[in-house]
Amino acid sequence: MAASSVSPNFHLAFIPDGNRRWAKKHGVPAISGHEKGIDRMGDVLKWCRAHKIRMVSFWAFSSENFDRDRDEVEGLFRAFETRLQKVMKEAEFDKYEVRVRFIGDRSRFPFRIREGMARVERETAKFSKYYVNLFIGYGGRAELVEMAKRIAKDFANHPEKVDEHAIAARLWTAGLPDPDLIIRTSGEQRISGFLPFQSVYSELFFCKKLWPDFSKKDLDTALTEFHRRRRRWGK
Repeated sequence: MAASSVSPNFHLAFIPDGNRRWAKKHGVPAISGHEKGIDRMGDVLKWCRAHKIRMVSFWAFSSENFDRDRDEVEGLFRAFETRLQKVMKEAEFDKYEVRVRFIGDRSRFPFRIREGMARVERETAKFSKYYVNLFIGYGGRAELVEMAKRIAKDFANHPEKVDEHAIAARLWTAGLPDPDLIIRTSGEQRISGFLPFQSVYSELFFCKKLWPDFSKKDLDTALTEFHRRRRRWGK
């Protein structure tokens, strides 16, 4: 598929599933799978850049992930803290003017992680050539609950004025375009609460490979399939 066939406003999102299964398959600790998965994000960003895809999102840590074994969660925190800087350096975020945004409930993360997120956002806020959105502590239902609270407060006296634009403006993703294509790895065929409001007209592509094994060829296949489809937008 030619890179020119991708719209300048194309938004590609990933549900990078299968890190723990990859680790079990290879006989290594679960954290090794998560580290491998984070590194794969860096590879995918390079492949996306070759396709001139300017906006890429990853569901990096769900709100449900906090309920996992405490040691695994702590390992995830450490992996996220150390590997993200590695990915940013290798993917040359500064060179390619990549703006990074973290989306989700940060309150449950350790202070050092929250500070790191804020620092990365500050350092990349001036960029606008490429965009990377990392959904951290994100859950679709939690996002809708927070949106409902804001709607109730802002429109307490004028509920008749609530419309889709008002809702979109109060989501954690306010200001971002809805994803055109969502790719989920590991063979699971569901979106598990990822962007329930924003994904109503997103195309879905399910890849059987575990996330650490996702390849450039797999990305090319998904993009080719996307461009074969006719998007009717409910019409």
